[in-house]
Amino acid sequence: MDTQSTVTELINTPKHRSSRTLQSYFMCLVVLAGLSFFSLIAVSDISVKLTTAYINQLGNEYGEEAKRRLIAWQNLIKESADLPEKEKLTRVNNFFNQVRFLDDIDHWKQKDYWATPLEFLISNGGDCEDFSIAKYYTLRELGVDIDKMSIAYVKALELNQAHMVLTYYDTPNSVPLVLDNLIADIKPASQRPDLLHVYSFNGDNLWLSKKGRRAQLVGTSERLGPWVKLQSRLENKHVNVN
Repeated sequence: MDTQSTVTELINTPKHRSSRTLQSYFMCLVVLAGLSFFSLIAVSDISVKLTTAYINQLGNEYGEEAKRRLIAWQNLIKESADLPEKEKLTRVNNFFNQVRFLDDIDHWKQKDYWATPLEFLISNGGDCEDFSIAKYYTLRELGVDIDKMSIAYVKALELNQAHMVLTYYDTPNSVPLVLDNLIADIKPASQRPDLLHVYSFNGDNLWLSKKGRRAQLVGTSERLGPWVKLQSRLENKHVNVN
């Protein structure tokens, strides 16, 4: 099936369990058609390490439970720094998969909102892109090269819904591992026939995907408006939690 047919099929399928329309999941395809967004923030300037003073400040504002989640996250980063890379993947995946799955329209009062890891943990909730983004930036903080990671838009075939996962490439030509909030185990894309890969991106690039692999480079990730806005909030440590 060609790319356009795949996208058409996805857009016409029913809403998934979060009640988000598939159009919002694939909004970047509209961006690729010619919409312009902001200049990309340099990913090298973004860190998710927090000072004790800032954690205390957030705890005063958002409560003791939020503070404990942030401390646990920072402890995860400290304790995982020297672990083998595959163990980092497991620990980060398990940590964030404990967070609640919540629909954007209910949680953020918006149809499509890409939360920062801070917002995700403070509010103790988010949907599939929030899980993937939090894992991506935490692993990046742990020294995993962004060239080894992509945030991937897929179709979850058994659920007949659009979905987002984090993929990890041990080598440029390897079958990627899939970090998913729907299941606990990290499996190669070849062992996830339930996922139809459409496209993926990281801090630099945007690809069309086939069977989990980066099949065709189609541009830079600065063409994704929600991604650029997310990075701006990350750089400024802006928190949008009511």
